[in-house]
Formats: sequence, C-alpha cells, structure tokens
Amino acid sequence: MLTVTLLGTGSPMPSADRAGPATLVSAPSPDPEKPELAEHFLIDAGRGVLMRLAAAGLGAPNLTAVLLTHLHSDHITDLNDVITTRWIMTFEPSPLTIVGPVGTRSVVDALLASLEPDIGYRVAHHEDLDGPPPVNVIEVSDGAIDLGTATIIGCAPTDHKPVEPSVGFRFAHGGASVVTAGDTVPCEGLDRLCEGVDALVHTVIRKDIIENVPLQRMQDTLDYHSSPTEAGETAQRGGVGTLVLTHYVPPLLPGHEDDWRQLAAKGFTGIVEMGDDLHQITIGSN
Repeated sequence: MLTVTLLGTGSPMPSADRAGPATLVSAPSPDPEKPELAEHFLIDAGRGVLMRLAAAGLGAPNLTAVLLTHLHSDHITDLNDVITTRWIMTFEPSPLTIVGPVGTRSVVDALLASLEPDIGYRVAHHEDLDGPPPVNVIEVSDGAIDLGTATIIGCAPTDHKPVEPSVGFRFAHGGASVVTAGDTVPCEGLDRLCEGVDALVHTVIRKDIIENVPLQRMQDTLDYHSSPTEAGETAQRGGVGTLVLTHYVPPLLPGHEDDWRQLAAKGFTGIVEMGDDLHQITIGSN
C-alpha cells in the first residue's frame, strides 16, 4: 500500500489557500506498533511545505528522503527550511537524503552557503550541534535509485525544456505503485515510468484558459506544461488506474472541479482525483 498526500497544490502564484508544489508518498510501517518505521518521501519542496507536513501529523525528522523533480524555484522554495528544520529537530545523526537531477548538488551547496550565518549562530549556542546540517545529495537521470528502503524507487527523464534536466519518480511498495511526474509535457520517459502503474500524480495547467490571457509571460507557460487532457492521455497510455491532478494553474476554484475532471477524462477512462492541500489518496489495499 502507498498513500499520496497533496501537501501543496499551488503554483508560482502565491495563494492564501494553497501551498507551493509538494507531494508526500508514504509506505506503512511493517510493524503497526512501530509507526516510526514508515517511509515518507517528499517530492518537491514548495512554499509552506513544512506547515502542510505538520498539518498531516509529520515533520522534517520523519522524512526518509526529499526527491526533486526539477530545480524551478517554486518547487524548491522551502528546501532550505526542510534542511535546517531536520538539522535542529533531530538529536542523533540523521543526514537528510536529497535526490534530484544533475545540478541538485550545486543548489544544495549554495543553500548551505547562504545559511552559514545561521549555522554559525546555532553551533555557537548549542553544544550538541558541532557542524553544518548533514545532507546526502544523490543526482539521478534514469533508472533505479537505491536508498536502502523497503520502497522500490526509480526515475526517468521528463520534458520541461528549457528547464533541464527534469525527472519523474516511480515508487512501488507492497504491490502498489505511484508515479510523480512534476512539470512536463508528454514524453517517452514519463510513458516508461507510467507503464502498468496504479496511480500518476501530474501537475497541470488549463491551457484553454491561459491561451486567452494577453500576457506573453503567461503564454510562455503553454509549451512546457501538460493540460489535464494531456495528463489523461499519458495516464491512459500507461494503463494507469488513478490520475491525481495538482499544481493548478490558474488556481482551482470551489465548484469547478468537474471542469478539470472532464478535461482529463477526454482521453482517460480511469479515476481522476483532485482536491485541496492535504487531499489524500490510498493506493492498494495490502
């Protein structure tokens, strides 16, 4: 069984109701009496991610790993908060594993450099903090990712050009499987990831609305994101059972959910899930 929690369903445009892009994929503990053995994978770290994680009853110390689909600012806005909070809220060695496309190590190094004053203050004040936040950065492009976890993880390249490289991730546990696509147009790498998967979490934009906005900067978004219909077609090609929409542009308005679902259903015969931040979907029954 896997559980998908939409921690943040927003976009680069700040919203009072939606945090920035972030998804949590969780696998249950093998021992019900030891919930700390559950595995929690954070995919992307948009604004407000730790607040949403707290609302889900978890925190940075609970994260098994952070996986970044790409390095666009809205998907990594609060990565520094995750790194720092993990560091100051754990009381034994607990390096944070950060997985992402080539370039991730440079970004993390720059974040740590920007945090040098804060790190110095905390090391000077707390005897049990004797160095900077421990992080383990793994850059990936295509294939299996060995994190030593019970959950099997793989990735493949996606197409978000000129943002490149970008990757999608596939998680499998206990007979259940989920793909998190990130921002992308339909592409061969994502099709490979989705083959036979139970659920696909896909960011989407309403091209039918945005194409009528007379601003070049909005028009520029059309060629490197998928519409709900394109996401549905990707899911259909892979035989996906459930399509989960997120990263709504423009913001999803109450009462308009069926409009988005109908667009996705044009090329998809499975279940379409969408909702507000903290919407949760359980995949598999074992």
